[in-house]
Amino acid sequence: MMPQHHPAEELLIDYAAGSMGEPMALLLATHLTLCPQCRGEAARLDALGGALLESLEPEPVSDTALQALLDQLDSEPESPPIAKPEPKSEDGALLPRPLMDYIGGPLSAVRWQRFGGLSIAELEVGGREVHTRLMRIASGMAMPRHTHEGNELTLVLSGGFSDSRGHYLRGDVATTDSSVDHQPVADADGDCLCLAVTDAPLRLTGRFGRMLNPFFRF
Repeated sequence: MMPQHHPAEELLIDYAAGSMGEPMALLLATHLTLCPQCRGEAARLDALGGALLESLEPEPVSDTALQALLDQLDSEPESPPIAKPEPKSEDGALLPRPLMDYIGGPLSAVRWQRFGGLSIAELEVGGREVHTRLMRIASGMAMPRHTHEGNELTLVLSGGFSDSRGHYLRGDVATTDSSVDHQPVADADGDCLCLAVTDAPLRLTGRFGRMLNPFFRF
């Protein structure tokens, strides 16, 4: 099934321009591997950007510009993740190549922190300002009702979940911010595995959840 929920167009523009931070670029590259529609749009935006560059008049540069460029070429900056064909991991679950490169192995080797029916694994991607996590929600489990102090993008890798805004399956991207108060529920036919990128903690909003906020930072 083709993904039905996609990232905003401005995110695809930032990805195509190479101006996106590493955590978000990883999520976008993983989504593009699973979504032919967005992959085609990203390729179109990339080609459009190249055409615009070619149409610009050349600007005069200083005498030191060449040496500065050579110095940059000598360095080895980290390349942003790119969409590649999907391999099959050892444990039988399909993981898109961009994400597998960061995990460094099959899901069976991931170290999970368990909180009841929710399992979380932190990935070392970029700096500490933005968190990149794998989340596994047990079949049929409802997460605590919450909102977000910042922005979060969640990409479904397997299974699915629902909230008040819709039903999300493999390849779908859910975008949330401080205006969204929701309670995701995993589908009853299997666990839901997601990749989530957040730039600020979530805040519990349920009757009892509010009392836990001083002790709960996620």
